[in-house]
Order: sequence, then C-alpha cells, then structure tokens
Amino acid sequence: MSDNASIFLGKGETPQHLFLKFANRHGLISGATGTGKTVSLQVLAEGFSKQGVPVFMADVKGDLSGISQPGTSKPFLLDRAETIGLEDYSFQGYPTVFWDLFGEKGHPIRTTISEMGPLLLSRLLQLNDTQEGVLNVAFKIADDQGLLLLDLKDLRSLLNFVAQNSKAFTAEYGTVRTPSVGAIQRRLLILDQQGAESFFGEPALDLHDLIRTTSDGYGHINVLAADSLMTSPQVYSTFMLWLMAELFEELPEVGDQDKPRFVFFFDEAHLLFDDAPKPMLEKVEQVARLIRSKGVGLYFVTQNPLDIPDDILGQLGNRVQHALRAFTPRDQKAVRAAADTFRPNPKYKAAQVITELGVGEALVSTLEGKGTPTIVQRTLIRPPSSRMGPATPEERQATVSRSPLLGRYDNVVDRESAYEMLIARAEKAVQESEAAEERAEEPRPRKGRQRQSVLETMAKSVARSVGRSIGRQIVRGVLGAIFKGK
Repeated sequence: MSDNASIFLGKGETPQHLFLKFANRHGLISGATGTGKTVSLQVLAEGFSKQGVPVFMADVKGDLSGISQPGTSKPFLLDRAETIGLEDYSFQGYPTVFWDLFGEKGHPIRTTISEMGPLLLSRLLQLNDTQEGVLNVAFKIADDQGLLLLDLKDLRSLLNFVAQNSKAFTAEYGTVRTPSVGAIQRRLLILDQQGAESFFGEPALDLHDLIRTTSDGYGHINVLAADSLMTSPQVYSTFMLWLMAELFEELPEVGDQDKPRFVFFFDEAHLLFDDAPKPMLEKVEQVARLIRSKGVGLYFVTQNPLDIPDDILGQLGNRVQHALRAFTPRDQKAVRAAADTFRPNPKYKAAQVITELGVGEALVSTLEGKGTPTIVQRTLIRPPSSRMGPATPEERQATVSRSPLLGRYDNVVDRESAYEMLIARAEKAVQESEAAEERAEEPRPRKGRQRQSVLETMAKSVARSVGRSIGRQIVRGVLGAIFKGK
C-alpha cells in the first residue's frame, strides 16, 4: 500500500503509517497529561485534511486553533524531522472552520429540542428514571398535538402544559406527577445558567456543513471551542454524544471505502462514559460498532485507556499510546491493560516501555493487510506542520471572516413552535370566555351565573392585568386547569 494512501505518524524501527483504508476502524490516543497527545491529534488531523478527509475535533485546552496557521521553524522541530527522515518537512496552515456553542469564538452550533430527543436530554439534565419517564410522556404529547419543540422555552411551555393538565393526560399516557415536572424545570434552569440555551434553536446545524472539502481537495478541519465549555462537562459530553448519534442516523451507508468520509475526534472521552446509564452505554457501543459502515472514523482521546468501556475499547483498531505513570494500583492496572491490547513486539515488553516513553514518543499499532494490527513499535511522532499553540484572537477572527459558512448560522431564527402555539391557545380561550360573557345578557339562575362569572373573571383578570411575558405563562396555567387544554 503506497504512502499516498496513508498518514505518516512517525518512525520506530520502521516508518509508522495510519492506512486510510482502515481509518474508519476507529482509534485511541491516550497518555498522561503533557506526554504529547495533543500533537498526535494535530498530526492526524493534518494528515486527514491533506488526504481530503474532513475532521471534527474539540479544542479542550484552547491550543488546537493553531492548526489554522503555519508553524514556525524551530530547532527542535527540524531536529525531530531529520531524526525520523521527514525530508519534505514544511510549514502550512490548514483550512479550518471554527465553531462555538456560545457563538463567541466561531459559528454557533445549534440543534432543536426535538432533534436532541428525550434520551439525550435526560442524560444532559441528569434525570432519574421517573423524571425521564415524564419527559418521554411530554415528547409523546407534543408529537400527538403537533407542538414543535425547537428551543428551551418550547420545552418549558410544554412541561407547564403537561403539569397543568396531568389528570387529563393520565388515562392515555400514564401518571404524570407534578413534582417530577417541577424537578425537570429546575434542571432546565441550571442548564440555562450554564449557557446551554444558546445551543437549542434554529438554524440547526446541517451535518453536511461539517463534511466539506476545499477547491484544492483538502478536508476542512472543524474546531469546536471547548475551553469554556469544559466548565459545563455535562453539556460538552451530551453535545458530542448528540453529534455522534446524528452522524450515525443521518449519513447513508457507504461500506468500506479507500478512505473515511469523515473523522470525529472525541477529546476528554472519559466525560462521555462517567456516570452514564447502561442504556446510554449500549447506544454508544452500537454507534461505534455500526458507524464505520457510514464512512465515519471515531477517535477517542483520553488520559487513561481504562476510561473507555471494554466493549468499545475492543473496537478501536488504531492505537497511539503515550506514556503512563504507574504510581498507584489503578495506574499499574491501566499500564497492563494498555500493553495487553497491542500485538506483542518480541524485542521489548510493552508494559515497561509505556512507563519509559518520553514526551513525543508513543507505542503505535495500526491496522494493515486484511485489517490485522501491526506489531507495536516505540515511535517518535512526527512534528506538525501547523502551529503548536493557539491562534491569536485576530487570526481566529480573520479565519471566521473567510469562512464558507459566514452568515449561515450567525443569526437566530425563531419561528412558530410550541411556545407560541400554547400562547395562542390560551389567548383563544380568553377570547372565547369574553365572547361568552358578552352573549350572556339575559338573567341566569344566581348559582350558575356566579360560577361562570368567577371563571371568566379569573381568565380576563389575569390576561389583562399582568405583563405580556409573565402574563402569558400565568394565563396558560389558569386556563390549562379550567379548560383542560382546550
């Protein structure tokens, strides 16, 4: 297989390549902090881009933005290139599209509440089984009543509607307990305080905008600004889960190709699996197993290979293992686990070498031939061609201003959805109540007339006397209880 169909990773006893034909068999980059994982990720992203494969990766520490800028000639880089025989080493930036869930350091990324779905939302909100059941009921009611869920205010309105009409819904959908709805609303408030509201809405991300190439055949490198997002790890992990699931659901089957259609790097991968319920882990395992047929390669980046569940770890055929420290029993177990996943090299013991690797060194094993792993080699990783370190704010802004997606996602669109539809229902109910009162000119029996007047007066009083934004929510509450969702 020629080098043109591979990515040069570095040199061990022989040059080490990642063959594109097997790049959708997924991979793992692991190692302790400061051992060179970020550079390995950068080298892989550059290689995929150069071969026309678009990439998505999260910039957790804030320094991957430099991939958009040419590197600078430095003695240690040139020495590394000479040592590994990299004769055509040069510096260049790569076509980069910056994204940011908060819209501050790149194009905003949004999805709708409906597209996220109750399973991932439950994960995002850390709901218990009962609360997750209530959320599933709410989504079913929204579907049955044609209530479009786009953003958080749609979901809040829906939950209010469900709580206020819980008795009417119980017979058809099962018990909906008001305290559970209240607990979900409180979780939504916390989520809102973490800035997640900007993630939900329209225009929603079109996945095909991540899978783009330049006119000269380079794959775009999509970089998500995730440094501030890491203060909300639940938002980060759920977003990455959602994106992975969307790729799986939306992309067509393509089978085995000469190179991947798209490569997805999941940095800080332990956040995906920490405290994840069993159904969620089963879903991730299913996606990891089947998404390769969509032409997508998944690469997990983490400090410790034990962070990855065994069922998923066993599907990661391409491995770059940087140094691990064996200070504790768990560390020692991680070293043994990492060593045992490699095809042994008779010249040394992998478990010992893992603790001896220097910065920029790694044990490398990739797939070759008929998809069998190569014998593990102690490898000096090649230097990147782009900048090691962040782009300046000015450079980032200049890159955004040249983006082929400029203006496509930058302005929020708020079309009619559940929030507006439920408001309209409430206002219609008020109007019907007013009309009924106007028609009631003839005297009625005192008892019946008194009850009707009380109900009508409540509705009109609320609708007329409170501010429009808060008033609408209260009207929904009063009328929902009176008219049972009419």
